[in-house]
Amino acid sequence: MSTSAVIMLIVAIVIVWGGLLGAVVHLRRHPERPEDDAAPAEPAA
Repeated sequence: MSTSAVIMLIVAIVIVWGGLLGAVVHLRRHPERPEDDAAPAEPAA
């Protein structure tokens, strides 16, 4: 493979795996609660 193809491959891998890692980190910090466990909304005053 040419040098430019290798660079593009590395860039694509970093984007895909970086996005996956970012999504996992985000979900660990802000887990989604199921609808059943959601706290009831407070009524507006």
